[in-house]
Amino acid sequence: MKAVHFGAGNIGRGFVGLLLHEAGYEVVFADVADGLIDELASTPSYAVHEVGEEPAVKTVDNYRALNSRSHEEQVVAEIADADIVTTAVGPNVLRFLAPVIAQGIARRGAGLAPLQVMACENAINATDILRREVERAYDGEASDLAARAVFANTAVDRIVPDQAAGQGLDVTVETFFEWVIDRTPFEGRAPQIPGATYVDDLGPYIERKLFTVNTGHAAAAYFGSAAGAEKIADAMADDAVAARVRAVLDETKQLLVAKHGFDPAEQEAYVQKILLRFSNRHLPDTVVRVGRAPQRKLSRRERFVGPAAELAERGTHPVALLEAMRAALSFSVQGDPEVAALAEILATQEPSEATTSITGLEADHPLYPSVLGLIEQHAPVHPAG
Repeated sequence: MKAVHFGAGNIGRGFVGLLLHEAGYEVVFADVADGLIDELASTPSYAVHEVGEEPAVKTVDNYRALNSRSHEEQVVAEIADADIVTTAVGPNVLRFLAPVIAQGIARRGAGLAPLQVMACENAINATDILRREVERAYDGEASDLAARAVFANTAVDRIVPDQAAGQGLDVTVETFFEWVIDRTPFEGRAPQIPGATYVDDLGPYIERKLFTVNTGHAAAAYFGSAAGAEKIADAMADDAVAARVRAVLDETKQLLVAKHGFDPAEQEAYVQKILLRFSNRHLPDTVVRVGRAPQRKLSRRERFVGPAAELAERGTHPVALLEAMRAALSFSVQGDPEVAALAEILATQEPSEATTSITGLEADHPLYPSVLGLIEQHAPVHPAG
């Protein structure tokens, strides 16, 4: 069995690549980072260090590595007879992979089973995004593509922090992971991946992860940064910060239980597990890493505005989530283009325009007045005259 995985970074090596390896696949890593691909191609194995409860060290071998920019034709050939294609590149990069994947699918032999394609990204229904881009790039009929490939959405969850200098290809990750896959597209022929969970309705699990893990993690970063903490674990050790994060997750828990029918006790146990993960002192995770890209995190369907807007639509005023948005607007770090972009919007646009530019909320939305108030507080004060 063979899997082609786009994205040989820490998540690709320490999560998706590891699970595919443990499932028995030969993994072909594809990436555009020259140095990383060269190192992978010249090294027979690397180690994944799982830290936290029940720590372990796992060895990954039986892989190859290709530069998907300079050796595109080879990557296409690998896809043509692969069993699985996965990605961990970031949702905004998927459109650049689609033409290569489309070419590989077009070259598959008639006797091969459909290629199983899964985008393992930190976004809702990322595989649908990839599928649409592949459809645009595919040189053939839609029915032919449907016969040659099957696309399944997934929800992935594992904290993989920035790695310490000198680790080489080795990756440090938390012991916890979750890979939830929509089984319905496979029509009874889902891949056997140990540790993966298959469900008939992925939507609730995607939102549970996004509005608990991602919302809570970002809240810890922004509240922690405001409190002067360097690491996420340090932030969670501050009782005041931990209480604010907990309040945020109380609000998202209320939404998830009401919207998706999760058992309240089950969701509370999930929240407790997530808070424990954030407090893992074995993970060298920083508020800067988790907090970066605040503009995306403040967008309409993302981890703060998304649940806060739905709560407001249901008649609940989301106090804690608005405080998290306030902290995100105040987040500042050198070298983050989204921090600079937010500052530019706040400096050049009227608060009403900036509110919609940043959050996607229109003036008639019930959450809009509260967010407008936050934006007004962050807008620069220009001297009269």
